[in-house]
Amino acid sequence: MNARTDALLDEMLSLPPGERTELLVALVESLESVDSAAITDAWREELRARKQAILAGTDTLKPWSEVRSRLLSQ
Repeated sequence: MNARTDALLDEMLSLPPGERTELLVALVESLESVDSAAITDAWREELRARKQAILAGTDTLKPWSEVRSRLLSQ
């Protein structure tokens, strides 16, 4: 990523989980017009299910800093 996207990501990650989920769904849906083959119905359903789990409090969330560190160390 570049400095602009890093700053935008940091701002988005400061949002409450429900708002981040809504933003994620909106971003994925915006990609449909770019390449509908890239985002399948299964992915959209997966996002909806994850959103419901987050809003219901049944999914465990991890801070981005933790996930990013783990990914970068691989």
